[in-house]
Amino acid sequence: MSHKPRSILREYVEAALWALVLTLFLRAFVIQAFRIPSESMRDTLLVGDFLFVNKFEYGPKIPFTHIRLPGLRPPRRGDVIVFQFPQDPSKDFIKRCIATGGQTVEVHNKQVSVDGKSLTEPYTIHTDPTVRPAGYDYRDNFGPQTVGPGELFMMGDNRDNSNDSRYWGTLDMDLVKGRAMFLYWSWDGEHNWPRWNRIFHVIH
Repeated sequence: MSHKPRSILREYVEAALWALVLTLFLRAFVIQAFRIPSESMRDTLLVGDFLFVNKFEYGPKIPFTHIRLPGLRPPRRGDVIVFQFPQDPSKDFIKRCIATGGQTVEVHNKQVSVDGKSLTEPYTIHTDPTVRPAGYDYRDNFGPQTVGPGELFMMGDNRDNSNDSRYWGTLDMDLVKGRAMFLYWSWDGEHNWPRWNRIFHVIH
């Protein structure tokens, strides 16, 4: 009888340890939660949105290394991707992939083109109707620039208010964490109320 409580305690401890190991494994190789901190992806993603990131699709990185395991497919144009900010890898950013290695990007008076073809982007918004001339900054007129191998050109859907590849350059695949999948929660901080219509919303 004296050994039974001890064995039950051991079972609880082992179960908790296995749960912890499974959670860490899933977070490192399969799925990770992410919160939207800024308005750079309006109206696709809003401040206060909480989403899951698929780390398995592009191939997860082995923690604390630069080794990426084989994935299901590489990133492609239109994917919404979470990545480490190149200028400060301790911060995570989320943007949309506009072009991949070998493709040429150009922005002319806010219109984005890839390989000479204008993109149709119904997910974007423009909050400033003015067009900044080439040479003033890169917001409305950029390039042309050819994306290098193993790199991505990223832009926010809120085109007039996004710190993206127009300013800091292309994104190395080594910094990619995964593709945004769906929202599991959304909180409207202005009204202190959940956005019920956005919960379980699939990200496109």
